[in-house]
This record gives sequence, structure tokens and C-alpha cells, in this order.
Amino acid sequence: MSQWIGTANQTYAPYAMEELRRLIEGVAFTQLAAGEVFLMTSPQSREETLQAILQQEPIFLRHVQPVDRTIEITGNANDLEQLSDMVRNAVLTFENKRVAVHIRRASKSEFVYSAADTKAVLDAVLDEIGAETVVQQPEVIIAIYAAVNQLFIGFGAPSDMLSDWPGGAVRFQREEGQVSRAKFKLLEAEREFGLNYAGYQNALDVGAAPGGWTSLLLERGLRVTAVDPAELHPSLMAYPTLTYLKRNASEVKFNASSFDLLVCDMSWSPMLMCKLVLDLEPALAKGATAIITVKLMHRKPLQTIRDVISRLSTEFSLQKAKQLFHNREEITLYLIKK
Repeated sequence: MSQWIGTANQTYAPYAMEELRRLIEGVAFTQLAAGEVFLMTSPQSREETLQAILQQEPIFLRHVQPVDRTIEITGNANDLEQLSDMVRNAVLTFENKRVAVHIRRASKSEFVYSAADTKAVLDAVLDEIGAETVVQQPEVIIAIYAAVNQLFIGFGAPSDMLSDWPGGAVRFQREEGQVSRAKFKLLEAEREFGLNYAGYQNALDVGAAPGGWTSLLLERGLRVTAVDPAELHPSLMAYPTLTYLKRNASEVKFNASSFDLLVCDMSWSPMLMCKLVLDLEPALAKGATAIITVKLMHRKPLQTIRDVISRLSTEFSLQKAKQLFHNREEITLYLIKK
């Protein structure tokens, strides 16, 4: 048996739990933060459960942490003492390793210490036992979730938690003059799917306005054809590598194999989006990448996703489908043209 803390985007935890039920027979759940964080009890071992999750990663499970220790919250300094002792007792897990401490808390938790104060105390203990405390690229993460009256603590590699960010909440710094927050979505997709946009040459951005995704691709040195009847941000017009077609995407045609990357973040119904992407597919070179968001407009998102993937699978191979932290009522698909 093993226990885990699972996290999904707000309101989407029920779908993450449904996916986990299909993967692991006999799992049970307890809600910790409504629609977002839950405790999962698996009848399988930690290794078997993790293998099942990683082999067919759930779309709506943003982050998962094992529960290796549970501490009853007292609401005073005894909580930090117990956490410190726990780290000291696991010296062999952390010694000579790059270690990050991640702390999250439920809104009504009785744990009185801030994440910063808790991290400062545990970082001092880690230094004392010969670990290197880091924020980025850790080898081991100490993940702590402060529920109402319990601390759930787990140790593991970033890959075992699906993310190296606390709770999978990937944060990017907003830049001066940034065209739109949608840029964060494409940045997160690059990290999540192990891509490097600078390795592509010619991109087609469908439904580009106001130009958040176009701006990122231009900054990475790509030639970008942006299609949208609405206006692009004026700052993008300075790029000689931009071709802007102020038209509906359904009205444009391109030469065969013109692009090695297609991106699409349109607020269209899923089936209309599929038709549009499939109509534009001849313009993509064989092996081209497509990054597409699927808007979840209906009450059956899992069925919608299955229908979209089935429709697109005639011309594309799905590499991964994920609800990213920066997705809202949508998911992101990573596809390769067959």
C-alpha cells in the first residue's frame, strides 16, 4: 500500500481522480482542498503506483507526491522540531545531494509557519547534514503539504512528482511590454514536452492575435506566419521574420510542407479546431510538431479529449496531452505529423 498527495488545476481534481481510478484498481481518495488537492491511497506499493502513473500519465494530474511521513500539527514550534528531526533521520537520502524544499498549505491549515520560514529552518538542517540546498534542478525534493491538522511529507526526484515546481505550479516572470499572458502557456508547454523552439525554422500560428505565442517564437529566431482577422500587437510589426495574414484561418492556403511547427490557441469548439488543423495539415512537413489547445466547453471533458485525439490521429501521432498550470478551461496537446 502507498499514499500520495495529488494536485490538479482548480475544479479539475475529479477528472484526475477518474483517470487514476482507471489506472490503479482499488484506489481511494480523500479531498484536502476542494476540487484541487486530494489524498490518494493505493493498494499497490510506491514503486508499482508510480510506474502506473508514469506509463500512462494522467492528463489532469498536475503534480503528485508520495507520503513518506505524516506529522500531526500542534500549531507551535514543535511542528518545526519534528520536521527538522525527520530530515536529520533521513540523512542518507539527502547527504551530498542537491535538495529543494517545497511547502504548500491548505487555506485553513493549523500549521502556523510561512513557507519561507519553514524552508529556512529545513535548509539550515540540510546544510548541517551535508546536503546542497537549491531552488532549481534538485536531485531530491522534500515536498510538504500542510493540510488542516496534518503535515504530509514525501521525498522523491522531480520526475517522480511530475514537476520540479511546488505543486506543479510553474511560475514565469512577466516581462515589460509582454504582449499577453498566453505566452506563459507556450513556455510551459516547451518545458513540459521537452521541446526547444529555437530548433524550428518556420512556424504557423493559427488564431494568433494579440500575438503572445507569435512573440515568443519570433524571439527564438523563427520565421512566423501569424493568421488572425483581429489585430496583432503593434510591437510585433518590427520583426522582418513575421508574415501577418489578417484573415480567417479557414480562408488561407499554403504550399505543401511549408512549416515545421504549428501552434494553435483559438477559442473555438474542439471539433471546429480539429477540422481547421486537419485542413491546414498539408502545409506541414512530415515530422512537424503541433502544439494545440483544446477548449473544454462541455461537461464531459474526458470524452471530448478522446474524440479530439481520435479525429486528429488520422494525420498526427499524439506525444502527450496535459492540462498545464497555465491552462484554464482547456488542455494542451503535443503532436507530431505522421
